[in-house]
Amino acid sequence: MSKKIENLKNENSYHKNEIYILNVSLKLSNDFEEENKKLKLEIDALKKTFSKFSNSSDKLDNLLGLQRCVFDKAGLGYEEMNNVKHLNNFFVKKVEPKISCNYCG
Repeated sequence: MSKKIENLKNENSYHKNEIYILNVSLKLSNDFEEENKKLKLEIDALKKTFSKFSNSSDKLDNLLGLQRCVFDKAGLGYEEMNNVKHLNNFFVKKVEPKISCNYCG
């Protein structure tokens, strides 16, 4: 009889240990589930922010593409943009006179 009681006590302690392990596992699973939900919300917020940034970037590229050249005065009463000289010929090097000595050559 005492062997049977001892056996039941061991079995009881085993089951208590199993219950404790399962409770800890359940708590960890719940914590991970909550963290997963928070991270999903954060991912959604970041996706929205990125899409806004991407749309704004596309709009900026579009605006920059629509700009006209500085020298394009078409529509302002000038002739169309024909034979327009750009900045490459605006600056001409100054020719400095060379001073030479008649004595030393």
